[in-house]
Amino acid sequence: MISFKQLTYALAAAETLHFKKAADKCHVSQSALSTALSQLEEQLGVQIFERDNKKVLVTPIGQEVLARAAEIVAQVHSLQNLSSSLKEPLSFPLSVGVIPTIAPYLLPKMFPTLNKRFPNAELRIVEEQSHVLVEKVRKGELDTAILALPYECEGLLTMEFWQEDFFWVTLKGDKYSQQKEITSDEMMHSNLMLLKEGHCLKDHILDACKLSEEETEHGFGATSLNTLIQMVLGKLGTTLIPEMALDQLISQNKELSAVHLKEPGPHRRIAFIIRPNFTRLSSVEALKDVCKDALAGNGA
Repeated sequence: MISFKQLTYALAAAETLHFKKAADKCHVSQSALSTALSQLEEQLGVQIFERDNKKVLVTPIGQEVLARAAEIVAQVHSLQNLSSSLKEPLSFPLSVGVIPTIAPYLLPKMFPTLNKRFPNAELRIVEEQSHVLVEKVRKGELDTAILALPYECEGLLTMEFWQEDFFWVTLKGDKYSQQKEITSDEMMHSNLMLLKEGHCLKDHILDACKLSEEETEHGFGATSLNTLIQMVLGKLGTTLIPEMALDQLISQNKELSAVHLKEPGPHRRIAFIIRPNFTRLSSVEALKDVCKDALAGNGA
């Protein structure tokens, strides 16, 4: 069997046209190099080099053999470089699922930081509800996903990177709008509107406020926080939003007031989920650090 070592020795001999110099270049003894080249010629059934005591020449058929050998060695080096590059975080495309109550507020902060630290990173973003993303990660249809905990992720690993509380949103001038904090009991008289069934944010709010679904059922079917904000502006009621959404949803609406929910927290925890044997853990860890720093305002 022809070896990579034999091809490397042959190319060194062709470059130097001197067995001693070729041996030094390959960090082996001259006898070891000479033996390996003789075995190569025997295995191929052709003479690659003309030898005498003064010089080494490459035969015409040897030129053809060495040209092929150079191609093979280059391909092996390319394969080694590819393997090394894939060990670097985010050096290979990564598919990432994100739930709708995180994606619009995390991604605009995350991407500038990501592009600074990993300019060649390639992410494929899929926005779906939690139960869909969990199943896609389990099946291998997604590499990872960003969810809000607590959520049932049996068989998957969670990598938590952020915690946050909820804020009650109402029109300025309404009762309790001037307070810094509000309790769930105080909110009960404000026609609290939440997302429709299926969004984990609704479940997290009900848990944090110790409320039943019936107590917040007003016949509304909003599927986004932006829609709920528009309903608040339309004087239909009040709502609760996560802290990461404050910049987008509240700062642009001077008519609104955001009051911290005074209930035991954190009200939700943000985490990546992965399969236990996922091979590119370093990429997810790198992305986790990017997201954490971006949310904390340390994106540089």
